[in-house]
Amino acid sequence: MRRLLGFTLAAVFSTSLFAMHCPMDMAKIDEQLQNNPPEDAATLAQVKDLRAQGEELHNAGKHAEAVEALGQALDLLGSNP
Repeated sequence: MRRLLGFTLAAVFSTSLFAMHCPMDMAKIDEQLQNNPPEDAATLAQVKDLRAQGEELHNAGKHAEAVEALGQALDLLGSNP
């Protein structure tokens, strides 16, 4: 029973952490696009598409998926640690 409760609490808190992470990632992407956009047009288009997908997923409450899409965009920009 304790394990189930612990797992449930961890899932709830991790979802809220993902929710807070999305806006930070979107801000990083926006800043990078404004200050140092990729020179390759295909990469730029892909980053913009992933950024838009991430925002849509975040707004739909699918935060884990949003973080994944935004992370891919940051990887393309070379900004993901």
